[in-house]
Amino acid sequence: MLLMKQEIIKYIKNIGKKATIPKKILEHFISHGHSTIPEISKSIGVSLPTTTSALNEMMTVGIVKEFGKKETAMGRIPMLYGLKPKAGYFIGANPEMDSLALSASDFCGNQIVEKTKIPYCYENTPENLEKLGSIINDFIDSLPIKKEEILNVCVNVAERVNPFEGTAYNMFTFTEKPLATEISEMINLPVCIENDTRSMTYAEYIKGCSKGMKDIIFVNVCWGLGIGIIIDGKLYYGKSGYSGEFGHTPGYNNNIICHCGKIGCIETETSGRALKRKLTEALLEGKQSILSDKVVNRKEELNLQDILDAIAKEDVLSLVILQHVADELGKQLAGIINIFNPEMLVIGGEMSATGDYLTLPIRMGIKRFSLNVMNEDSKIVTSELKGQAGVVGACLMARYRLLYA
Repeated sequence: MLLMKQEIIKYIKNIGKKATIPKKILEHFISHGHSTIPEISKSIGVSLPTTTSALNEMMTVGIVKEFGKKETAMGRIPMLYGLKPKAGYFIGANPEMDSLALSASDFCGNQIVEKTKIPYCYENTPENLEKLGSIINDFIDSLPIKKEEILNVCVNVAERVNPFEGTAYNMFTFTEKPLATEISEMINLPVCIENDTRSMTYAEYIKGCSKGMKDIIFVNVCWGLGIGIIIDGKLYYGKSGYSGEFGHTPGYNNNIICHCGKIGCIETETSGRALKRKLTEALLEGKQSILSDKVVNRKEELNLQDILDAIAKEDVLSLVILQHVADELGKQLAGIINIFNPEMLVIGGEMSATGDYLTLPIRMGIKRFSLNVMNEDSKIVTSELKGQAGVVGACLMARYRLLYA
């Protein structure tokens, strides 16, 4: 089993180094699923014999298999081919502020086990990193598959991440080795790291509402604010993987210090942190809410879940402040529409759980402040995967990074 795993990893990395026919076929299966030889041949632009030869090679390696005959009304009945689910497995980890989500998927990207809301404090400390490794090891031990069958693990990390070097700029900055190497040594498996927003973007592209589209912007609205970018069907990284830090664009003359250290960043008025600050200020000024007791009487800090729960209960003050934040975010995203002209802009992240309470004001702000001919091109939608996008994306990115290492 270990030898087979090593051969599959070696094969995928080899075909991923350049635009080989097997790589194109693998990409086709990831995007389109089970297909016939004529469908694959047409999609990747090569002859039927060339496609057949490459498929035979991939079946010999063990990553592709036949899936029976395709139903057709006339003529010869063609054979369907696709990725072999049990060729290998991937693990994804998505840390949030106070919890951790973990998932395992098969070679086709189908989730087989998922655990969410595992208690975990996401902080930049050695103890926190050790805890992360311990939780992942426990999760792997609990799986109905052998550890030797796992091909790659992806851990999402917030903000600036260089996935090519396996380094993180904002989290776990105390490590002497690249973060991916540190975690790999903890769990004794290959590990890659990825920006959390980019993983969410890829999840929506492969499994969610933007499946089949070519030009997509994903907006991760959580404590912070970031965007993921897909251009012509390909993830956009920038030189070092730091693209998408939309929240740290200067946008306001408000003298509010962002957690990045700069003043007036867009996310100081349009993120979960901004929502918490504005709501807390309103409560301390005496405005009434179901959250008043916690803040005013018990003098406890709000967390994002408190606010989301209040919005779900249609707390008037929380809804009013959310709409103000969403109005501002729509105004800022109008510039993104003007710059990128995407087919779809997806509103995701933890705050997307509020649904139309967040998306509708954003949509109106974009319509008001972007160029008409541009916003008519772009569909503004709420994430289909919502809270699952991060961990689903981490699993899918584990496979993606193996192919594009």
